[in-house]
Amino acid sequence: MKQTELSVKERISVLIRARYPLVYVVSSEEKRVEDTMKEIARERGKRCFVWSITKGLECDDGTRLSDLREPLKVLDYIMELDVKGLFVVKDFHPFLNDPVVVRKLRDVNGELKTTVKNVLLLSSILKIPPEMEKEISVIDYDLPGKDEIGGIIDGICRSVGGDPTGGSDINREKVIDAALGLTAEEAENVFAKSLVQTGHFDVGIILSEKEQIIRKSGVLEYYQAQEEMTEIGGLEYLKEWLKKRSLAFTDEARDFGLPQPKGVLLIGIPGCGKSLTAKAISSLWQIPLLKLDMGKVFSSLVGSSEENVRKAIQTAESIAPSILWLDELEKGFAGMGGGSSGDSGTSARVFGTFLTWLQEKKSAVFVVATSNDISALPPELLRKGRFDEIFYIDLPNRAEREEIFRIHLEKRKRDPQKFSLDLLSRQTTGYSGSEIEEVVISSLYDAFDKHQDISTDGLQAATSSMIPLSQTMGDRISEIREWAKLRARRASLQCFEEDESKDRLLELT
Repeated sequence: MKQTELSVKERISVLIRARYPLVYVVSSEEKRVEDTMKEIARERGKRCFVWSITKGLECDDGTRLSDLREPLKVLDYIMELDVKGLFVVKDFHPFLNDPVVVRKLRDVNGELKTTVKNVLLLSSILKIPPEMEKEISVIDYDLPGKDEIGGIIDGICRSVGGDPTGGSDINREKVIDAALGLTAEEAENVFAKSLVQTGHFDVGIILSEKEQIIRKSGVLEYYQAQEEMTEIGGLEYLKEWLKKRSLAFTDEARDFGLPQPKGVLLIGIPGCGKSLTAKAISSLWQIPLLKLDMGKVFSSLVGSSEENVRKAIQTAESIAPSILWLDELEKGFAGMGGGSSGDSGTSARVFGTFLTWLQEKKSAVFVVATSNDISALPPELLRKGRFDEIFYIDLPNRAEREEIFRIHLEKRKRDPQKFSLDLLSRQTTGYSGSEIEEVVISSLYDAFDKHQDISTDGLQAATSSMIPLSQTMGDRISEIREWAKLRARRASLQCFEEDESKDRLLELT
């Protein structure tokens, strides 16, 4: 029989019933956690105590022991007190730098094993001394789910004497989905803001507030994707692969037996559409795009980097289905496969956390990772099972270059029919998509300076003045191609090398 997944309350309750002396609860929502702990204490016939450095120890009967503000004093008191108790200790992580406090906490762990007392360390930051890693159980307190957010909406409806959702089940579902990923307090605040501004729950206001809240993390960025698949020239195989998975997050797909898509790794030459494709997937699938900045994950504070990546993963999962975009992956995980990185193992721990999640995740978070330098990526990341597919994006072939010229001319309100696109595509052999865009932009500057419109001649002149990356990094591009031939799936119907070989053959004949 398949075991059902326990709620966070049930997981904590199991540890308390099993007499785990020390439990570390990671959450920034103190009120939610306290309410849960008080509820568990009542169910287990225990008394509940809450400690903070500012208030001391508060008892469930309303009394407060203000003289117990010192960490060592409250730990002594917990050991001496003869009671069936659940002790919630807030923000204890700064004191874990003190070896005396750490030693005392280990004493508490030993003493409480034979009692009916439990200590829960509550903090938004996970910080465990190495010597206590085997003694403390860690619980990540989940953000509110649909049922809890629905309960918040019901509470607001009762308080205002009406239904700000408009009384429609569809509108209510949209409001709940929009608020996923927020804490209970954040949801309450944005609901109140929406009521003040519009008199009802406005999904647009909730999403805009959600965007700001996600950005405040400093690691995740809520990206408003405006790019479409039609703005990408070529890449037919990749587009078809993505189109087939556009409904893969629906309940219908689950009922059909399809697993949740894990993600895709896009490798290849800079400027050929990897990042543009990542943005366009969000528009194609109509699900939110979150960009994870690996440079911001690594913090100077010990333990913060690991916490950052866990928080990013938790946020992405809380608003699933979503897309998690990791641009230039090699910059974050370079060298992981080649020994020590010289940072006391921080990079390895962050990489391990991400790798395990990528392999084991069950949530509807689709990871889109891009990389220019495959050699810098650790081999563990590239093995089957981490991503659904690895696509290689080469320099655009002749037909793709022609399409890219057409796209960029139309974006700048020019009629592509007035230009010799075939001539331009042949002249830009070895140019990347971004370089072709730059040709068009440079030509516009030249034409504007001369008080005339752009022309094929102007585009040719701009092309002649540019040295493409394929010339300055020819050897490196050849290495990437050789690597990709046996290890990745090509994104275009016709690869660049085949296309250019045919052109050269036509010229000879």
